[in-house]
Formats: sequence, structure tokens, C-alpha cells
Amino acid sequence: MNTIRLTTAQALVKFINAQYVEFDGKQERFVKGIFTIFGHGNVVGLGEALSESPGELEVYQGRNEQGMANAAMAFAKQKHRKQIIACTSSVGPGAANMVTSAATATANNIPLLLLPGDVFATRQPDPVLQQIEQTHDLSISTNDAFRPVSKYWDRVSRPEQLMSAMLNAMRVLTNAADTGAVTISLPQDVQAEAWDYPTSFFEKRIHRIERRLPSVESVKEAAELIQSKKKPLLILGGGVRYSEAADEFVKFAETHHIPFAETQAGKSGVESSHLLNLGGIGVTGNSSANKIANEADLIIGVGTRFTDFTTASKQLFGNADILTINISEFHANKLDATQVVADAQEGLKAIGLAIEDYKTSYDNEIEEAQKGWQEELERLYGITYGDGFIPEIAGHLDDKLDEYREALGSDLAQTRVLGVINELVDEDAIIVGAAGSLPGDLQRMWKSGKRNTYHMEYGYSCMGYEIAGSFGVKLAEPTKEVYAMVGDGSYLMLHTELVTSIQENKKIYILLFDNSGFGCINNLQMGNGLPSFGTEFRKRNEETGQMDGSIMTIDFAKVAEGYGAKTYTVHTKEELEAALLDSKKQKVTTLIDIKVLPKTMTDGYDAWWHVGVPEVSEKKSVQNAYESKEDNLGKARKY
Repeated sequence: MNTIRLTTAQALVKFINAQYVEFDGKQERFVKGIFTIFGHGNVVGLGEALSESPGELEVYQGRNEQGMANAAMAFAKQKHRKQIIACTSSVGPGAANMVTSAATATANNIPLLLLPGDVFATRQPDPVLQQIEQTHDLSISTNDAFRPVSKYWDRVSRPEQLMSAMLNAMRVLTNAADTGAVTISLPQDVQAEAWDYPTSFFEKRIHRIERRLPSVESVKEAAELIQSKKKPLLILGGGVRYSEAADEFVKFAETHHIPFAETQAGKSGVESSHLLNLGGIGVTGNSSANKIANEADLIIGVGTRFTDFTTASKQLFGNADILTINISEFHANKLDATQVVADAQEGLKAIGLAIEDYKTSYDNEIEEAQKGWQEELERLYGITYGDGFIPEIAGHLDDKLDEYREALGSDLAQTRVLGVINELVDEDAIIVGAAGSLPGDLQRMWKSGKRNTYHMEYGYSCMGYEIAGSFGVKLAEPTKEVYAMVGDGSYLMLHTELVTSIQENKKIYILLFDNSGFGCINNLQMGNGLPSFGTEFRKRNEETGQMDGSIMTIDFAKVAEGYGAKTYTVHTKEELEAALLDSKKQKVTTLIDIKVLPKTMTDGYDAWWHVGVPEVSEKKSVQNAYESKEDNLGKARKY
């Protein structure tokens, strides 16, 4: 057997350079590069290997471990899970910072390879710097926190263990049905230890992502179910995009005249302008999609996980039967559905052939629903403070609106701002979001002119994903403009990868919606009968001792300018339009600090979301909210 003597870290780098993915006959290197923040747990091990012989890997310097892992995740998501960027950190806090990203990747079924350093396998310097000592089990380190949030977890305690660990890592990372975060813990002493590795371990490996075919029996059952129904509704989930099945999805919908709605992960899989596209569905959906969903007799979910936001906590679909087409048996089994376990494209193709000339019985319901939403959309685009409608959008009044107008110096409504942005950005520009009120407004209001231009992380709704994610998307789509849609709450959580975007000369646009608070959660709080508490950004009141003092105002543009970004602050529609147009002329990352009034986002459009309203309260408003919750719960599916 031919061998080559390498350190564990050198062998790891050599191995991942040789991994390829094949999909529909096209081959591509699977690992494009690696994000790094070096510390004592990886700099002299994996750092040496990357310095001496990185191969084809592009090495990127992160600013925050969670941020760089979020960027890597966004890259893989935008690449439809066919290519990844790995991440390495030191032991201790550096590794712990990536746990949130691991959870986010796993919740979204996005491949993410994490390579955190670990404590010494020999335990010679026990405890090493940043080591957690658990007195009941000395084998535990920070990296054990990755176990519950990883699809595969391993610790390489000897150099030869690297081979089985990495082969299993690749198995999971390229598994379309069950991918997510993969964590390979690397004790820092083992990284530097050498072993005689078989040269065959480093030969080119091709991991084929195959289109799983549906069983004949499941297709027959699905066809009979569809043919027994008059008004089915398709749901376009993220699996349609990852399968690259948009053309087949459109063909199926058009051939059988079936309208479709979009999930957050599926949105922009097909253009918003398609005549059968009803737009976003569920808690963050619009009136047209939710109306048709409530009246449908069959829901056909294609590549969707059926989260509580898609199903409105299982209340939205009334008494409709459910049919799922999903490559994952786990997700296909939800809602007691009739299941077709298959690749989205192959599943749709097989069922389409089976139902032949079947047509739905829709008359003008689709057009009427779309017309109603278009009228509402125009109203939302045009809202100004003078209309007196702003407090009504969120479903409850806010008697502090004038205080916010004075503090922020703005009359801008968030919905109007989104209309201006949608009109002025390039049609093929990609928008990125994750948390707060913006995902709801965007799923409802954003018109995707081109496919795969809407990038929303809403499987975990991870605050702080937006800017790092935009950088990752830019790495995946370097010729397209990428816009981070981020609230002030999320921005303050994590924004440091904007520095990395400047370092790498990868321009991204940051559109920061500043309403001085966690506006989405303030709406949830007040909408369930509670007073505003701990969700607005206010100074502590010296008289009351509570967080109900004056509104905090932050000059986000000045901070970002210090990082090297080109920045703007806007308070009016005219200033926003000018900033958007001028930002296109810049060569560096830009940030537009948009001051928007709170309570100016969209409403729920007859979709319920189940949250834990207190069963006992002295407040009548909370009692009413609890009764409403119980009433809605009674109408929801039980499983």
C-alpha cells in the first residue's frame, strides 16, 4: 500500500481538496474554501496546513465565528446545497460561537462543515486554556455542545480516525434528504500528529446527488387523490429550489391549472409575476394565498417542512387532505399526509404523467384573490403618516407614535420603504433576511422578478444572519447585487462580517430599518394583551427604575462609516430614493440607515400563530387573548 506521511491537519486539507459533487451530470468541487478565525486551538495545526499547502481552497478571515459560519451557510443555501465553505475555530469561546450557526444549518437542512479545535487528547496540559472542566466527565469539552444541533458529530482523537470521520462527514453533507451541520472536533495536539495515510484516501471522490424516484404505488395513490379533488393548492417549498425543479413545478401547475403559494424557503423559486402564483402563505402570508388555502380541498406540499408559519399552527388548511412530495421521509410524513417520497422534480413528473389531462375546477377565484391582494399591496406601498393608517397595520394602536416621530425624525412607514426598494433595486438583485418583522413583510410584499433572488433564513429565524448571510451569498453570486434587509435589533446582534466584505472587496448593500426596538416582538406582546415591556429601545427611567425612559437613538451610519463602508441616513422617501441610486455607484459595501416608524409593518391576513398566552392573568386583555387562543386551537388539526 502506498502511503504519505502527513499531520492530521495536512491530511484533512488534502482530503477536502479532492471532494467533488455530481448533479445531473455536472461535476463541481464541493468545498470551495474555508473560513478561519485562528486561535491557540487551530493556528499551529490546521493553520499551518492551510498556510503551507491549501490546494484549491480559498481561505477567508472571519470576524466572528457565528458570523463566518452564517456566511458559509448562506453560500451553501444559495448554491442549492451543491457547494460549501468549511469553517474552523479555536477551542472554547470560538467553538461555542458556532453552535448557533450549527443549529441554524440543521434546522434549514443546509450543509455546513465545522472544524473546531478541541482540548488535548493526551490531557497533558489538562486543563488547557479555555477548557471547561466537568468534574463528572473529563471527556466533555465545549464541542460536545454541538452534538444536539449537528446531523453528524465526531471527535478525531487519533490521526487515523480522520479517515472514517471525513468519509461520514461527506456522506451527510451530500445527503439531500437529511443534511445539516457536520461537526468534526479536532484536538489541537492531534492536529499536529503525523501518520502514514494511504494515498488512496486522497484520490478524487465524486459524491453523486441522485434524484430519488418515487415508488409506483405512491404515485398511483397520489394520482387517485388528486383526481378526486376539485380545488387543490400547490405549496412551493425550499426543496423545489434545492432540486432545481422550478421548470417541472411550473409545467405541473400550468398543465393542470393548479394555483400555488410560496414558503419563505421556496419564494422566488418561480417568478412572482406567474399567473398562478398567489405569493407567500401562512402566518407571514398574504390574503390571496391564505384565502385559497382555506378553501382548498387538497394541499400538495412540494419540498416543504410544513412549519407552524406555513400551516398557521395547523389551522390554515381547514379540512383539506394533504399530499406531500418530499425527498425526506420524515418531512413527507407530516400532517398524516399521503406521501410521495422522492426528488421534487421526479415526483412531480411521475404524478403529472399519472393524472394525464386532469384539470381543476377553479373558475375566477384565483384572479379575484390576486386582485384583492394587489389592491391591498398598493395601499401598503402608499401609506404615509398623514393617512392615519399606520397604527392599524399592526392591528393595535400606539399612542406613542408622535414621540417616535420626533426621536427618529421620520414619517416613513416600513411598508412604503419596501415598495420603493422593490422598485429601484435591479431585478436580478438578491435580497437576504432572517428575523424580525421584515420576513413577514417581505414574504407578503416582495415581488421577485427573477428566480432565486429571495434568500430568507426562516427555518431558525436567526437574528444576526442577515449581513453575514449577504456576504456568503455574494461569494456564491459575485456578479449580482446582494442586499441585506435587516432591522436594528438584528444588526446589533451581529454585523461584523461587513468588515470581511470590505476586506474581500465583495460589495454588499445593507438596508438597515431602524425603529428603535424589537418591533416584531413588541407587536406579538401587545397583540396578546400585554403592555409594552422590554421590547422597545429605551433608556432606564431614573424615577421609575424601569426601561420606560426616553427612546434611544443610534447613528448606525456613523459606526459603519468607521468600518470603511459608504453610508447614508434617510428620513424621507426622497432621501431613500437618492441613497439607493447613489449606492449603486459605489465600489465598496454600503449601508443605508433608514429611520422608520414602529407599527408600520403588515398584518396577519387571517392566519393564526399559536403562542403560549397565560391561562391566568389579572388583565382582561390577556384573558381575552387566552380565550381567542383556545378558540383557534380548537379549530386546528391535532396532528
